Amino acid sequence: MRRQIIVMFCTLFLLAPAALAGAPARKGAQAKATVVAPNRGALFKVEGGGHTLYLFGTIHVGAADFYPLEARVTAALARASVLALEVDPDADPAAAAQALRRYGMYGAGGGSAAADIAPAFRPRLAGLLRRYGIAPEAAAPMKPWLLATVLAMSEFAAHGYQAGLAVDSHLAQQARARKIPVLELESTAGQMALFDGLTAPEQARFLEEGIAAIEDQEQARQARAIAQAWRGADAAALEALAREAAADDSFSGTFVRKVLLEQRNPVLADGIAGLLARERDSLAAIGVLHLVGRNSVPALLQGRGLRVERIY
Repeated sequence: MRRQIIVMFCTLFLLAPAALAGAPARKGAQAKATVVAPNRGALFKVEGGGHTLYLFGTIHVGAADFYPLEARVTAALARASVLALEVDPDADPAAAAQALRRYGMYGAGGGSAAADIAPAFRPRLAGLLRRYGIAPEAAAPMKPWLLATVLAMSEFAAHGYQAGLAVDSHLAQQARARKIPVLELESTAGQMALFDGLTAPEQARFLEEGIAAIEDQEQARQARAIAQAWRGADAAALEALAREAAADDSFSGTFVRKVLLEQRNPVLADGIAGLLARERDSLAAIGVLHLVGRNSVPALLQGRGLRVERIY
């Protein structure tokens, strides 16, 4: 089982700031008075010290029919004094670009992801670049982990899910329209550094498994499955995806489980608990897979003595 594509877009905001540059306006993002929006993702209510925080699970891509968001989420945002996201897509584009160069691109000494991967994967990589319309010269400076991420983004886009319609970005835009501050729980640089911590052979393997995952038609079905689970707030399906991700013993599966989930969940929980202590009413929105499965953020918050209620 390879859950690399699924986990990326349920846990990491990562490249969205760059992907959103110059993105068109969200035609589906404005609510109409007559629309009754269904539940999306997962929503928790966290209480402590007389303060309330709503915790919303997102995916970091979107489609026009994701909007408007459900009324309890929009009401929580309207009441909030602060919106907390993993990464604020509009915080500092220059810093995001600098992080991309530092962690995602080969340095002055050069390099090539195609040269780093096994020879058998090189024509397969070239085929995927052609499929997605990615120029070889654009891909050439990318380290293997970054190229794997770009391919994963392109695969989601092929199924109609765009970074330019990301739920996190929609919330940030709505918050700014209401003059609500947007707080980052992490940073683009910090997220990219997690991948750059992989050795060169590990990055090559990560890209190889990503190529194989995209070529596998089962992965395309799984990409649709996670979007549908989020779209319908299907708790059972989300928990099942978390269990399958936990059981994935591939290299990339182990990396995303141990580093992208288990290592980050306590940090996210600390940030959310601190926000709850400071603010009477707030909203936090993070990747939905952080809210389900073992050692989830809600479970960690509950372990800190906070009252946690799952709304859906």
